[in-house]
Amino acid sequence: MRPRKIPQRKCIASQEMMPKKELIRIVRSPTGEISLDLTGKKPGRGAYLCGKLSYFKLAKKTKALERALKAPVPPDVYDRLEEEFLKLEGEFIAAKELDDGDDE
Repeated sequence: MRPRKIPQRKCIASQEMMPKKELIRIVRSPTGEISLDLTGKKPGRGAYLCGKLSYFKLAKKTKALERALKAPVPPDVYDRLEEEFLKLEGEFIAAKELDDGDDE
């Protein structure tokens, strides 16, 4: 039996290809609202980021998020996303460490 294919996505900040589940999706909805998408199923244009705050700040600095979403991102939206990102950062790092430990 063939091994199951794992969907890959590229982090817009680090340009690294990673499994989709290890990335955080930021989505611009059809109405123009920008938010984090933890399910990966919200409708709209999405961009993927590694689960580290440093990559979020890099995406903000280089305007990679604006290019990926094809829309300007206001400063207040960046601030709100950064707060949400901070809450998730610890969870993503812990989950990744658990996944890495399963391989041994």
